[in-house]
Amino acid sequence: MAYRRTESVTQRLADKRAHILKAARDLVADGGWSAAQVDHVAAKAGVATGTVYRHWPSKAELCAEIVASVSAHEVGIVKAVADAGDPPVEKLQAAIRAFASRALRGRRLAYALIAEPVDPEVEAVRLDYRAELAHCFERILREGIMRGVFPRLDPAVAAACIVGAFMEALIGPLAPAKGTGPRADRHLIEQITQFCLRASVGAPEGKP
Repeated sequence: MAYRRTESVTQRLADKRAHILKAARDLVADGGWSAAQVDHVAAKAGVATGTVYRHWPSKAELCAEIVASVSAHEVGIVKAVADAGDPPVEKLQAAIRAFASRALRGRRLAYALIAEPVDPEVEAVRLDYRAELAHCFERILREGIMRGVFPRLDPAVAAACIVGAFMEALIGPLAPAKGTGPRADRHLIEQITQFCLRASVGAPEGKP
């Protein structure tokens, strides 16, 4: 008779997996991808190294799941802004401010997710993250175009440009050796927001 896992066993395995994943994410938040060596993750989680490998055959797969889990949460926050009933301009501002402020509060993890060199397997998930973010901004822009508050640009292209712009602006301040204070962070968030807003609103049609 084949062995079948009970519900309690399945739940314990899922809980242990989540515990290991959190330990790995915490290490990345403290020291970037280099800190997430499998033996370090195992020690942080209080499990054997082989236990980590039973869930993730390689460090790259573990890191890819960190990106997937964290990015899903961040995209969910921006999506909630896009789903709100506020005017498109206010939604655009709120979405950019939400992303930038959260990144600056968790700067080491944000830097890892945005800019730190990674394996191709992890980079593929990171590109999906950018695409999902861009899709949220595309919805905001599309609504604004339909209402006549944004110029008639291709919303998919414009959204990709916005995401690229605010991520690029954040890379330097998020870098581990950089470090900025609350006042500088507030100024940065405001400048990024204003730039993206002006890029979206643009000049009246027919003018350069």
